[in-house]
This record gives sequence, structure tokens and C-alpha cells, in this order.
Amino acid sequence: MKGAGQKLLVVLLAALLVTGCSSRSTRSDDAQGRATVEDRSMGQTGSDADSGAQSSALPGGTDLSASALNDPASPLAVRIIYFDYDSANIRSDSSDTLAAHAAFLAANPTLSVTLEGHADERGSREYNLALGERRALAVRRQLVLLGASAGQVRSVSYGEERPAVDGHDDESYSLNRRVELVY
Repeated sequence: MKGAGQKLLVVLLAALLVTGCSSRSTRSDDAQGRATVEDRSMGQTGSDADSGAQSSALPGGTDLSASALNDPASPLAVRIIYFDYDSANIRSDSSDTLAAHAAFLAANPTLSVTLEGHADERGSREYNLALGERRALAVRRQLVLLGASAGQVRSVSYGEERPAVDGHDDESYSLNRRVELVY
């Protein structure tokens, strides 16, 4: 009887340990500042979700061919997504740009894009590489949610190593916190 009680105690402790570990990993993900992406297709089904993503960003008759990438009047001309300080959350002012690029990629399945994540010079080199990666992955998730194929989108982080603007002021920092879409 004593051995059976000890076995039961060990099983209960193991169950508590597993339960505790699983809840800690969720808190750990939140604490590490994982990028969040809002899924606006909830409540829509199949083709409704796809057409909603395409029509919300692209005015009627917008060219989705590869030549549209070179048209300065096209919504595809914007290829930089900017971020707030120490954040990998996609700003609302980038949603139309990302929807246009997702629709373009969906219409051109043979094309691919590389997402280059960047950070300003504040923070350590390692931290900025990780932040650039989180930013690139956030943009990747949004493009895939809006219709691009996961195989079309690659990401890389340069951290603070390739600034768009040299300078040590808030304006320079804000221009260096970005993800560039390179076709």
C-alpha cells in the first residue's frame, strides 16, 4: 500500500510539473515580445477572404503583373514598412501596402520576395539582429495571411548593420526601423 501511495504521488507531481511548464512557455512567448499580427479575415470564408484582401488595398483595375513593380503610381512602389521603437508590431499605416504586396504575390506565384529586417543603432548588436528578425517575420506572417504563399517569402535580418540614414537623432532612428521588400 505504501508503494502504491508513493507511485500516485509521483504521477501527480509529474502532472503538475507538465501543467506548470506548459503555462510558463506561453508566458515566456509573451514576455519575449513576439510579434503580433491581426487576422482580419475572421468570419469570412475561402474566396470571400481572398477577394476582400485584394480589393481593400488595390483600386479596381490595378495591374498585378510584374511590370507593376516598376510603376511609381502603383501601390507596389512602396516597399518599406516602418516600425515603432523597440517594436515588431505592424503599424496600421502599412496595412494597405502589405495587402497590395500579398495580392501581387498571390497573382504571381513564380515570383518571390526577400524581407530584410532592420533596427536603429540603439541596443546591442545581438538584440538588434533579433529585433530585425522579429520584424521581418511579422511582415511575412501578414503577407501569408493575406494570400501570399509561404514559399514565396524569405526573411533575413541585418539588425543595425545597414542603416538607411546615418544620424543619431529621432528622425534617423525612425527611418532605420524598417523591413524592406526586395523582389
